[in-house]
Amino acid sequence: MGIARVLWTCAELTTTVGLVVLLLVVHQVWWTNREAVAAARDRVRALERAWDESGPIDSGATGGGGEGGGDSGGEVDAGADVDPGTGAGAGSAAPTARPGTPAARPARPPAAGQPGRTGSAAAPAASQAYAVLRIPRLGLAVPVAQGVSKAAVLDKGYVGHYPQTAQPGARGNFALAGHRNTHGEPFRYVNRLRAGDEIQVETQGRRYTYVVDKVLPETTERDSGVIAPVPRSVVAPDYGYAEPGAYITLTTCTPEYTSKYRLVVWGKLKG
Repeated sequence: MGIARVLWTCAELTTTVGLVVLLLVVHQVWWTNREAVAAARDRVRALERAWDESGPIDSGATGGGGEGGGDSGGEVDAGADVDPGTGAGAGSAAPTARPGTPAARPARPPAAGQPGRTGSAAAPAASQAYAVLRIPRLGLAVPVAQGVSKAAVLDKGYVGHYPQTAQPGARGNFALAGHRNTHGEPFRYVNRLRAGDEIQVETQGRRYTYVVDKVLPETTERDSGVIAPVPRSVVAPDYGYAEPGAYITLTTCTPEYTSKYRLVVWGKLKG
């Protein structure tokens, strides 16, 4: 009788622990995505409303007027605070825009006497959402915030701007990090980007268009070269660039479900 009771108690404990683990997985995979996607979408709309009240967008801006953040400075973790999470794997079909994803606004000429910001504008405050990243191929529209803190930026479903890298449109490297899985997983499908795909960055009064140029499928999390002003991997030197320019870099975890390596996508500012 005593053995049967012990076995029954063990079975109940095992079932309870299993249910708790299942609830945690559901929260991490589903609920964090739901919350982060909604919050990011609301933030995009809030930025657009504020910009609409301030003036029109110059879609022809190419930047290049300054160095922005300049050198990435010292040892930079190329995947800092980018956690892979436990989101579902990518399928074979191209993703479609998420329901309710804000569409790109139509381009409008600059208002008289109100030229847009230059690419050399000062960096915004830490954790401040100040731009919108749009990737038409992925149906993505997500806020860009200053810094790559998990709690203050990435876990909100935002994309984070690496401090001390260039600002949008400036010469140098505008480098970004984002979750591959969970917490909105904005970079879940960046592995599907191909040369020639457009990446748009919208700030107050300006819109910059970059064109995907190169992809580094896998590197270590401490490959600081990928976010340098002239990006070039220090782990795989055959990947990267040799001349100054206006670049964009997207970094995220790979493969899915892990944070072992980093996937890197590079683009050049469209002239």
